[in-house]
Amino acid sequence: MLRTHTCGELRLKNEGEKVTLCGWVHRRRDHGGLIFIDLRDRYGITQIVTGPEDKDAFAMMEKTRPEWVLCVTGTVGKRKEGAARKDNPTGDIEILVSAVTPLNEAKTPPFEIDLEGEINEELRLQYRYLDMRRIKLKDNLVLRHKLLQAVRRFFYDRDFIEVETPILIKGTPEGAREYVVPSRVYHGLFYVLPQSPQQLKQLSMVGGLDRYMQIARCFRDEDLRGDRQPEFTQMDLEMSFVTAEDVMGINEEALISITKEVRPDVKIRSVPFPRMSWEEAMGTYGSDKPDLRFGLEFTDVTDLSKGSGFGIFAKTAEGGGVVKALRVPEGAALSRKDIDELTETAKVYGAKGLAWIKSAKRGYEGVPVDKLGADLTKKMAEKAGMKDGDILFFTADTFEVACLSLGAVRSDIAKRKKLADPNVFAFAWITDFPMFEIEKETGELQAMHHPFTRPKDADLPLLEKEPLKVKAEAYDIVLNGYEIGGGSVRIHERALQKQIFDILKVSDEDAERRFGHMLKAFEYGAPPHGGIAWGLDRMAMLYAGEPNIREVIAFPKDQKGKDLLLGAPSVIPEKQLKELGVKIMKA
Repeated sequence: MLRTHTCGELRLKNEGEKVTLCGWVHRRRDHGGLIFIDLRDRYGITQIVTGPEDKDAFAMMEKTRPEWVLCVTGTVGKRKEGAARKDNPTGDIEILVSAVTPLNEAKTPPFEIDLEGEINEELRLQYRYLDMRRIKLKDNLVLRHKLLQAVRRFFYDRDFIEVETPILIKGTPEGAREYVVPSRVYHGLFYVLPQSPQQLKQLSMVGGLDRYMQIARCFRDEDLRGDRQPEFTQMDLEMSFVTAEDVMGINEEALISITKEVRPDVKIRSVPFPRMSWEEAMGTYGSDKPDLRFGLEFTDVTDLSKGSGFGIFAKTAEGGGVVKALRVPEGAALSRKDIDELTETAKVYGAKGLAWIKSAKRGYEGVPVDKLGADLTKKMAEKAGMKDGDILFFTADTFEVACLSLGAVRSDIAKRKKLADPNVFAFAWITDFPMFEIEKETGELQAMHHPFTRPKDADLPLLEKEPLKVKAEAYDIVLNGYEIGGGSVRIHERALQKQIFDILKVSDEDAERRFGHMLKAFEYGAPPHGGIAWGLDRMAMLYAGEPNIREVIAFPKDQKGKDLLLGAPSVIPEKQLKELGVKIMKA
């Protein structure tokens, strides 16, 4: 090794030792008679110092500039009284330099690496190797490593085996658009990159592996946002001879253990994790991934709205919709501008508007008050627990639109009032999802999760005539307003799987073409099984306290799916396209 120690290793106990360090020039300070350099590597920062009495070392340190790579030899010394840095683990010592060897010079970086302020993200992604030198990103990547290490260790210790599944697989469309890879050997045929190892981990159960886990790379060609990337990492898990309770139980144990190891400073809000049905989560918080670090629960005032003088409320309640109210303590202080902005937030999710009532000692005020009348307004206010200085927001629409739009308002208010404690982790299980939902564009039934999810046994008689009433043996784990994992008990019988395909209008021919391998496997003694997948990028984002997953991925794509560092996607030479049997057509 060129070095005897790292830049984060030395302490007062090493005083008097001769050492050699290697690293980058983080900062350089010339104090006339003395030159100080903060030398940085992955492990930390150590101050080195020399004076003019050592001519060669002094001359070399005079020449150095930020991000030069140095090899430094010297003696560990105690810093002078008052010069120690308590915010740095090596802050009690410095290296009295006897020799400096430049290993590489550096151009002036396009941004200052020693500053942790805001830097243009495009520039950071273009020079990601420089961005990695910054302490914040480096710490995020180390945290991600610890997270993955803790995940593997927990499940390895409980007899799970890691099985690597292939990246090039057969296309079996299950929802998101797939990335397609042309075959060079078989012109006109294609592989796809897996959206998840879902079918392969189920086949591992048919193979008798019993307990499987994998840190898996997955790919989805879909519109991006802060918590999505075209390629992402999952922890996939599958177990044989289990119920939903078994899967949730070991996952809850894992998340508690991993959180204590990776983020021992945070408080887990509730153990055991609270559970609520999908309908309860939507109806109470307006989200199937509610942030439970704060309250702001909804009150249902649908019954009170029937026959009321406020036409929008009455028509919605009598037509099978819902009227939901959200009480915001001390929300009467919100300005008209605030209310208008919150109304626009609700409209994004389909609401036609946002009604409101303010409470004060002089009475109630707001658009619906006159039409609802004093008595009905008071009843609604009392049902919602309204106090002086509060405001009630209302949405009236279908269950989904009313809940989602008011849920968006809830989240917006929480951000404005800073209600979510960043040092609290509020896990929760969401259960009893609908088995099917209506696809908005086609009006056809589709599986809410995926077509291999098992219906609840009690609802099997409803499959043929009332499929929208069927609940699934599915469960999501949520954390602080994000879904971090989702799973289910699977179908393991060919007959039941065919019945689900029939309901989804997947023909026998299409089912055989897309899922024949699964159907065939179910004929050879498939055991009951269930599992889950965690979104590890999203978890790392939350554990690191970052606003998007690009901050915890070493080489992410930008918001448009471009790799600014390598320049992908890029043009493929005509010769290579010809080998693949691919021709580019003009759009």
